[in-house]
Amino acid sequence: MLKSVIDIVETLATGVRAPERPPASLGELATTFSAIDDPLAASLRAALAEIRPDAGWVDEFEDVPGGEVWVVDALDGAVQLVQGLPQYCVTVTLLRDGEAELAVLHSPWLGETYSATRGGGAWRNGTPISPSRKTSLDAAVAATSQPPFVTRQPGVSAAAGRSLTAVLDEVAAVRNLGPTSWQVADVAAGRLDFFWQYGRDATNLVGAALIAREAGAVVTTTDGTPWTPTSPSFLAATPTLHPLALTTLAQKP
Repeated sequence: MLKSVIDIVETLATGVRAPERPPASLGELATTFSAIDDPLAASLRAALAEIRPDAGWVDEFEDVPGGEVWVVDALDGAVQLVQGLPQYCVTVTLLRDGEAELAVLHSPWLGETYSATRGGGAWRNGTPISPSRKTSLDAAVAATSQPPFVTRQPGVSAAAGRSLTAVLDEVAAVRNLGPTSWQVADVAAGRLDFFWQYGRDATNLVGAALIAREAGAVVTTTDGTPWTPTSPSFLAATPTLHPLALTTLAQKP
């Protein structure tokens, strides 16, 4: 089934096009986003239903039912896309009784696809991936982001700012490279050394977390407890750097 999902995502993503110019207002941004996202999401839903007719569909990650459920973000990184920037991806995750069983992320810009199955490993374009071999934070390249509509989650912006100050003092560089899920997958593949974020963002994180775990990265909250879709924070890191990142995040003023 994994290959079928990859084929669907890669094929449908080829039709995504940025607007001729960035929107000039919040209302125009929303209209532009819907014009791109809605048809793609509908096409994904129809195609995925062909291979799993009985699976449900989750638009917002709340009260996920049992059984099999698709969690789809047709445009992770939509803000970049509507601005004419290329850093976005399509994400598809299959949950079974609340656990991620399969995940596919595709970047049309890079022509790359991350994928994973639970207990089966993780890949980029069919080649197995693994985290970086770095052992100290002074050489680490970290990444972070914020959940959509971050102001709707009180305290998250402040926590993000404090943690950024702490991390910047310890690592070689911190970047925000666009789509949340893709940055987590880049940790899984060793392109980034760790990724952290405050706030609930399950739709963007649940599939990427599977890819990270299957590749051998450690996935927790920023205080080291097991991450779940309802957790208030997220950290994915190489096994060696994970405890160091936890210590640094605990030092935020």
